[in-house]
Amino acid sequence: MASEVDELIQRSNELIARTSERYRSASLRGRAHRRQDLMTRLKRMIIAAALVIVGAFVAGLIAPIGATGLIIVMGLLLACLIFAFLPTTPSVTPTKLAETDLKALPLKTEIWLESQRKALPAPAVPILDAIGNRLETLAPQLNRLNPQEPAAQEIRKLLSDHLPELVTGYQSIPAPLRNQPRNGRVPDAQLVEGLSVIEQEIATMTEQLASGDLDKLAAHNRYLEIKYQEAKELGE
Repeated sequence: MASEVDELIQRSNELIARTSERYRSASLRGRAHRRQDLMTRLKRMIIAAALVIVGAFVAGLIAPIGATGLIIVMGLLLACLIFAFLPTTPSVTPTKLAETDLKALPLKTEIWLESQRKALPAPAVPILDAIGNRLETLAPQLNRLNPQEPAAQEIRKLLSDHLPELVTGYQSIPAPLRNQPRNGRVPDAQLVEGLSVIEQEIATMTEQLASGDLDKLAAHNRYLEIKYQEAKELGE
Protein backbone atom coordinates (compact mmCIF):
# COMPACT_ATOMS: atom_id res chain seq x y z
CA MET A 1 0.00 0.00 0.00
CA ALA A 2 2.84 2.37 0.93
CA SER A 3 4.46 1.83 -2.46
CA GLU A 4 1.20 2.69 -4.25
CA VAL A 5 0.94 5.92 -2.27
CA ASP A 6 4.57 6.80 -3.04
CA GLU A 7 3.99 6.10 -6.73
CA LEU A 8 0.86 8.31 -6.75
CA ILE A 9 2.75 11.16 -5.09
CA GLN A 10 5.64 10.76 -7.56
CA ARG A 11 3.29 10.90 -10.57
CA SER A 12 1.62 13.97 -9.11
CA ASN A 13 4.95 15.70 -8.58
CA GLU A 14 5.93 14.92 -12.18
CA LEU A 15 2.63 16.42 -13.40
CA ILE A 16 3.20 19.55 -11.33
CA ALA A 17 6.77 19.90 -12.63
CA ARG A 18 5.74 19.51 -16.29
CA THR A 19 2.87 21.95 -15.98
CA SER A 20 4.95 24.50 -14.09
CA GLU A 21 7.64 24.44 -16.80
CA ARG A 22 5.01 24.82 -19.52
CA TYR A 23 3.66 28.06 -18.08
CA ARG A 24 6.87 29.50 -16.64
CA SER A 25 7.19 32.24 -19.27
CA ALA A 26 3.67 33.48 -18.50
CA SER A 27 4.79 34.49 -15.01
CA LEU A 28 6.60 37.49 -16.54
CA ARG A 29 3.23 39.13 -17.12
CA GLY A 30 2.26 38.55 -13.49
CA ARG A 31 5.45 40.21 -12.26
CA ALA A 32 4.88 43.14 -14.62
CA HIS A 33 1.35 43.53 -13.30
CA ARG A 34 2.58 43.59 -9.70
CA ARG A 35 5.29 46.13 -10.56
CA GLN A 36 2.70 48.34 -12.22
CA ASP A 37 0.48 48.11 -9.14
CA LEU A 38 3.42 49.04 -6.89
CA MET A 39 4.36 52.00 -9.08
CA THR A 40 0.75 53.22 -9.05
CA ARG A 41 0.67 53.12 -5.25
CA LEU A 42 4.04 54.88 -4.95
CA LYS A 43 2.95 57.56 -7.42
CA ARG A 44 -0.23 58.11 -5.41
CA MET A 45 1.80 58.45 -2.20
CA ILE A 46 4.30 60.91 -3.74
CA ILE A 47 1.55 63.12 -5.16
CA ALA A 48 -0.28 63.22 -1.83
CA ALA A 49 2.94 64.01 0.07
CA ALA A 50 3.84 66.77 -2.40
CA LEU A 51 0.41 68.37 -1.95
CA VAL A 52 0.87 68.32 1.84
CA ILE A 53 4.33 69.91 1.63
CA VAL A 54 3.21 72.59 -0.84
CA GLY A 55 0.17 73.32 1.30
CA ALA A 56 2.32 73.64 4.42
CA PHE A 57 4.75 75.93 2.58
CA VAL A 58 1.96 78.22 1.37
CA ALA A 59 0.39 78.28 4.83
CA GLY A 60 3.81 79.15 6.30
CA LEU A 61 4.09 82.15 3.98
CA ILE A 62 0.79 83.48 5.25
CA ALA A 63 1.42 82.82 8.94
CA PRO A 64 3.82 80.69 11.01
CA ILE A 65 2.36 77.20 11.38
CA GLY A 66 3.97 76.66 14.78
CA ALA A 67 4.46 73.38 16.64
CA THR A 68 0.81 72.36 16.27
CA GLY A 69 0.91 72.95 12.53
CA LEU A 70 4.13 70.96 12.27
CA ILE A 71 2.51 68.03 14.05
CA ILE A 72 -0.44 68.22 11.68
CA VAL A 73 1.90 68.23 8.67
CA MET A 74 3.79 65.23 10.01
CA GLY A 75 0.52 63.42 10.59
CA LEU A 76 -0.60 64.13 7.03
CA LEU A 77 2.72 62.88 5.66
CA LEU A 78 2.31 59.70 7.68
CA ALA A 79 -1.17 59.31 6.21
CA CYS A 80 0.35 59.72 2.76
CA LEU A 81 2.68 56.83 3.51
CA ILE A 82 -0.36 54.63 4.07
CA PHE A 83 -1.32 55.24 0.43
CA ALA A 84 1.60 53.01 -0.59
CA PHE A 85 -0.04 50.06 1.16
CA LEU A 86 -3.63 50.55 0.03
CA PRO A 87 -4.75 48.36 -2.90
CA THR A 88 -5.36 50.16 -6.18
CA THR A 89 -8.29 47.91 -7.08
CA PRO A 90 -11.37 46.93 -5.03
CA SER A 91 -11.53 43.46 -3.54
CA VAL A 92 -13.45 40.78 -5.44
CA THR A 93 -15.13 37.70 -3.98
CA PRO A 94 -16.67 34.64 -5.69
CA THR A 95 -20.09 36.05 -4.82
CA LYS A 96 -19.26 39.31 -6.57
CA LEU A 97 -18.00 37.38 -9.58
CA ALA A 98 -21.41 35.74 -9.96
CA GLU A 99 -23.04 39.19 -9.93
CA THR A 100 -20.57 40.87 -12.30
CA ASP A 101 -21.63 42.07 -15.74
CA LEU A 102 -20.34 39.70 -18.43
CA LYS A 103 -18.17 42.36 -20.10
CA ALA A 104 -16.38 43.11 -16.82
CA LEU A 105 -16.11 39.46 -15.74
CA PRO A 106 -12.63 38.72 -17.21
CA LEU A 107 -11.05 41.68 -15.41
CA LYS A 108 -12.82 40.91 -12.13
CA THR A 109 -11.79 37.26 -12.39
CA GLU A 110 -8.17 38.26 -12.92
CA ILE A 111 -8.29 40.57 -9.88
CA TRP A 112 -9.75 37.75 -7.77
CA LEU A 113 -7.12 35.27 -8.95
CA GLU A 114 -4.37 37.75 -8.11
CA SER A 115 -5.69 37.94 -4.54
CA GLN A 116 -5.51 34.12 -4.26
CA ARG A 117 -1.92 33.87 -5.45
CA LYS A 118 -0.28 33.59 -2.03
CA ALA A 119 -2.72 30.88 -0.90
CA LEU A 120 -1.85 28.53 -3.78
CA PRO A 121 1.21 26.31 -4.32
CA ALA A 122 4.14 27.67 -6.31
CA PRO A 123 3.53 25.46 -9.40
CA ALA A 124 0.06 27.00 -9.76
CA VAL A 125 1.35 30.59 -9.92
CA PRO A 126 2.57 30.60 -13.56
CA ILE A 127 -0.74 29.02 -14.59
CA LEU A 128 -2.58 31.88 -12.89
CA ASP A 129 -0.50 34.28 -14.98
CA ALA A 130 -1.35 32.31 -18.12
CA ILE A 131 -5.05 32.46 -17.24
CA GLY A 132 -4.65 36.21 -16.80
CA ASN A 133 -3.23 36.41 -20.34
CA ARG A 134 -6.17 34.43 -21.67
CA LEU A 135 -8.69 36.62 -19.84
CA GLU A 136 -7.12 39.75 -21.27
CA THR A 137 -7.56 38.34 -24.78
CA LEU A 138 -11.10 37.13 -24.05
CA ALA A 139 -12.39 40.45 -22.70
CA PRO A 140 -12.76 42.31 -26.06
CA GLN A 141 -14.65 39.35 -27.52
CA LEU A 142 -17.36 39.68 -24.88
CA ASN A 143 -18.22 43.23 -25.95
CA ARG A 144 -20.05 41.77 -28.95
CA LEU A 145 -21.71 38.87 -27.14
CA ASN A 146 -25.33 38.97 -25.97
CA PRO A 147 -25.33 38.03 -22.24
CA GLN A 148 -28.41 35.87 -22.87
CA GLU A 149 -26.65 33.68 -25.47
CA PRO A 150 -25.98 30.08 -24.35
CA ALA A 151 -22.30 30.72 -25.10
CA ALA A 152 -22.31 33.67 -22.69
CA GLN A 153 -23.82 31.49 -19.98
CA GLU A 154 -21.07 28.90 -20.47
CA ILE A 155 -18.37 31.58 -20.16
CA ARG A 156 -19.98 32.93 -17.00
CA LYS A 157 -20.25 29.43 -15.55
CA LEU A 158 -16.57 28.72 -16.19
CA LEU A 159 -15.28 32.00 -14.72
CA SER A 160 -17.68 32.57 -11.83
CA ASP A 161 -18.52 28.98 -10.89
CA HIS A 162 -16.05 26.28 -11.96
CA LEU A 163 -12.87 28.33 -11.42
CA PRO A 164 -13.76 29.66 -7.93
CA GLU A 165 -14.97 26.20 -6.85
CA LEU A 166 -11.68 24.65 -7.91
CA VAL A 167 -9.61 27.20 -5.98
CA THR A 168 -11.76 27.43 -2.85
CA GLY A 169 -12.16 23.65 -2.75
CA TYR A 170 -8.38 23.30 -2.69
CA GLN A 171 -8.00 26.00 -0.04
CA SER A 172 -10.47 24.24 2.27
CA ILE A 173 -8.08 21.30 2.59
CA PRO A 174 -5.67 21.63 5.56
CA ALA A 175 -2.21 22.64 4.31
CA PRO A 176 -0.39 19.48 5.59
CA LEU A 177 -2.78 17.26 3.57
CA ARG A 178 -2.56 19.07 0.23
CA ASN A 179 0.37 16.99 -1.05
CA GLN A 180 -1.00 13.70 0.25
CA PRO A 181 -3.26 11.27 -1.65
CA ARG A 182 -6.95 12.04 -1.13
CA ASN A 183 -9.71 10.02 -2.80
CA GLY A 184 -7.11 8.61 -5.18
CA ARG A 185 -5.76 12.07 -6.13
CA VAL A 186 -3.17 14.47 -4.73
CA PRO A 187 -4.84 17.89 -4.18
CA ASP A 188 -1.77 19.88 -5.30
CA ALA A 189 -1.66 18.00 -8.59
CA GLN A 190 -5.43 18.10 -8.97
CA LEU A 191 -5.40 21.90 -8.60
CA VAL A 192 -2.60 22.32 -11.15
CA GLU A 193 -4.34 20.02 -13.63
CA GLY A 194 -7.70 21.77 -13.15
CA LEU A 195 -6.22 25.24 -13.63
CA SER A 196 -4.43 24.06 -16.77
CA VAL A 197 -7.68 22.75 -18.23
CA ILE A 198 -9.44 26.03 -17.45
CA GLU A 199 -6.63 28.00 -19.10
CA GLN A 200 -7.00 25.92 -22.25
CA GLU A 201 -10.80 26.22 -22.16
CA ILE A 202 -10.59 30.02 -22.05
CA ALA A 203 -8.29 29.89 -25.08
CA THR A 204 -10.78 27.68 -26.93
CA MET A 205 -13.67 29.98 -26.01
CA THR A 206 -11.78 33.00 -27.31
CA GLU A 207 -11.04 31.30 -30.63
CA GLN A 208 -14.64 30.19 -31.08
CA LEU A 209 -15.97 33.65 -30.26
CA ALA A 210 -13.57 35.16 -32.78
CA SER A 211 -14.81 32.77 -35.47
CA GLY A 212 -18.45 33.36 -34.53
CA ASP A 213 -19.07 29.67 -33.77
CA LEU A 214 -21.28 30.23 -30.72
CA ASP A 215 -23.19 26.96 -31.00
CA LYS A 216 -19.95 24.98 -30.97
CA LEU A 217 -18.77 26.90 -27.92
CA ALA A 218 -21.92 26.13 -25.96
CA ALA A 219 -21.82 22.43 -26.86
CA HIS A 220 -18.09 22.08 -26.23
CA ASN A 221 -18.29 23.28 -22.66
CA ARG A 222 -21.07 20.99 -21.50
CA TYR A 223 -18.51 18.38 -20.55
CA LEU A 224 -17.20 20.77 -17.88
CA GLU A 225 -20.26 19.91 -15.80
CA ILE A 226 -18.68 16.50 -15.32
CA LYS A 227 -15.04 17.59 -15.34
CA TYR A 228 -15.49 20.13 -12.59
CA GLN A 229 -17.47 17.90 -10.33
CA GLU A 230 -13.94 17.05 -9.17
CA ALA A 231 -13.50 20.68 -8.10
CA LYS A 232 -16.52 20.41 -5.82
CA GLU A 233 -15.13 17.18 -4.36
CA LEU A 234 -11.73 18.71 -3.52
CA GLY A 235 -12.89 20.20 -0.22
CA GLU A 236 -15.16 17.34 0.81
